[in-house]
Amino acid sequence: MSTADQDKLPPPVAVAGAADNLAGPAGAGGPADMVDGMAFARLYGEPLFKLPQDLYIPPDALEIFLEAFEGPLDLLLYLIRKQNFNVLDIPMSQVTRQYLSYIEQIRKTNLELAAEYLLMAAMLIEIKSRMLLPVKKADSDEDAEDPRAELVRRLLEYEQMKLAAQRLDTVPQLGRDFLRSQVYIEQSLAPRFPEVETIDLQAAWADVLKRAKLNQHHKISREELSVREHMSQILRRLQHARFMEFSELFEDAIRSGKGVPVVVVNFIAMLELSRESLVEITQAEPFAPIYVRLAYSPS
Repeated sequence: MSTADQDKLPPPVAVAGAADNLAGPAGAGGPADMVDGMAFARLYGEPLFKLPQDLYIPPDALEIFLEAFEGPLDLLLYLIRKQNFNVLDIPMSQVTRQYLSYIEQIRKTNLELAAEYLLMAAMLIEIKSRMLLPVKKADSDEDAEDPRAELVRRLLEYEQMKLAAQRLDTVPQLGRDFLRSQVYIEQSLAPRFPEVETIDLQAAWADVLKRAKLNQHHKISREELSVREHMSQILRRLQHARFMEFSELFEDAIRSGKGVPVVVVNFIAMLELSRESLVEITQAEPFAPIYVRLAYSPS
């Protein structure tokens, strides 16, 4: 069929599936009277009951590729394994002939043949030529290296990588073999305050002690300090406040200038109250200010 004839061909037909007994001439009522499902195909939305006589289908439209190779080494390994050749003793003449035959088939349909395929073809021809030449012994009386050694090494390495890739592909993958489960848990409305760690209490105490040293008076006197008395003072102060910051318990002792001894006794009194579960030491979140309050006692 000439180019001029091809330009006159009708537009492509979308085949909807048919059988020989379904495609036949229209009845007296015409194609419009027939059931739409009996049409062989549809052309621009209209039912088609028989293929046009001048319909041209190019040969490439029915071409089927049974094997797909990822590179020249993949093709070469396929030819060797398919014929059960020993990869350490490759019959170069036969393998090269089959490889060139495959390359020639690709070249007929695909002019943009990858250069790596042609490079491998040249390498096979070179190895085949070197094997036809007589072997020359080296001066050290050692056997000459096999021309196929480099090719065998590359084939073995490629086969190892290919098998490793196949094993990795069998490993379950997220999104392909399974999906990540998501569970929504309703959080409790009651706030949970973190527990006061020992290091937080030490840091707060060190800050109070530092401030007490800055406000002390150099007055030598002897005073008897009672831990129980300071415990009572702390309990009285906490009765009028729901929460009291840790450092506020020592403000009176610091302002009075009584020095570090009073502050130390006051701190011991607070620890004793905490040990006897009369007060609670808490904080809203990590690294937040530390508060002291009376211990909760159910009525």
